[in-house]
Amino acid sequence: MKKENIILGIDPGTNIMGYGLIRKRKNEIIFLCLDVILLHKISNHNLKLKKIFEKTSELIKTFSPTEIAVEAPFFGKNPQSMLKLGRAQGATIIAGMAHNIPISEYAPKKIKMAITGNGQASKEQVAGMLMSMLSIDKKPKYLDSTDGLAAAVCHALQKNPVMSQNKQSWKQFIHNNPDRIK
Repeated sequence: MKKENIILGIDPGTNIMGYGLIRKRKNEIIFLCLDVILLHKISNHNLKLKKIFEKTSELIKTFSPTEIAVEAPFFGKNPQSMLKLGRAQGATIIAGMAHNIPISEYAPKKIKMAITGNGQASKEQVAGMLMSMLSIDKKPKYLDSTDGLAAAVCHALQKNPVMSQNKQSWKQFIHNNPDRIK
């Protein structure tokens, strides 16, 4: 990993696509922005995919990320929903590949575990932890944006596994890193 990276995290969706950007500098994660792209007014699924590709490309051109982290679709009760989410994820991946940006994919449970320590955490818990970690003052209207941001932070933490380097306990980590605890 370079000394400084900009990571674009994306929570793909066919009605709401969430995204967040962070700057990773050594062991520091700096919040840049988060938002959503609303797609619910587009009725044609193929046009939604085109819009996802275009908006992801626009984000890439605007922020010049060095890496992209995408939340993988999870298997729910409705196979059609998973298929649509998989296509949305594919549109974001193709946009990244078209700009030669490395893409990493993370399961929702892995993202939640990286952010909260609990793979079953709610969207609200993930958002709350991110707000605390990154000193975000205002809770966003759509939690899809914090889901996208969570993918970026998860990726940054995977690329810098502080805990696994020394195989230390959480107690020892807190003792060694008091500035990282709020």
